[in-house]
Amino acid sequence: MIRLRFILRTSVLIAAILVSVFEAQAQRGRGFWHQEWTVERGDSIPLVHILPVYVFSRPVDLRRYRRLVDAVKKVYPIAKIAKAKMQDMEDELCRLPTKKAQKEYIKGIYDQIKEEYTPILKHMTRTQGKVLLKLIDRETEYTAYEVLKEFRGGFVAGFWQGVSRVFGQNLKSEYDRDGEDRIIEQIVVYYEAGLL
Repeated sequence: MIRLRFILRTSVLIAAILVSVFEAQAQRGRGFWHQEWTVERGDSIPLVHILPVYVFSRPVDLRRYRRLVDAVKKVYPIAKIAKAKMQDMEDELCRLPTKKAQKEYIKGIYDQIKEEYTPILKHMTRTQGKVLLKLIDRETEYTAYEVLKEFRGGFVAGFWQGVSRVFGQNLKSEYDRDGEDRIIEQIVVYYEAGLL
């Protein structure tokens, strides 16, 4: 009887230590799981939900992969901001009554974005620029060329497409999750999961 009590107390103590270790790990910032307590027949039982684990094949060229990781970490937040701004712009453009008001609004947003992001874009590498174009297409489902054409007109979009081609870029590049952009997609999945 005494031995049973000792074993029971020891197991409760071990369970309490494990729960405190799990809570400490979750509070360190990653928190890839969350915990609930359920009560069955008067007994509290911890229920731990573990989030999915992503497993991808090992990249062949680790230097290129590291460069892509750095590029995604730098430009992915910009692509998310672009998605939000574009959604806000589309909503606002639907509310504006005249074409003139819409053009003034677009010009104001264009000047604001230009002032805010020109210093950031000037310090980007070519790889970061290519990744940014791909991620803008991934987030907004429009290529950078289509965005320019929609909001600034076909002539402006054609001009900037010509300039980008001179520097080895392509505003019309589309995001291909399963093809050439498979590695970028893997990096984005890791980034969203908090693993990078």
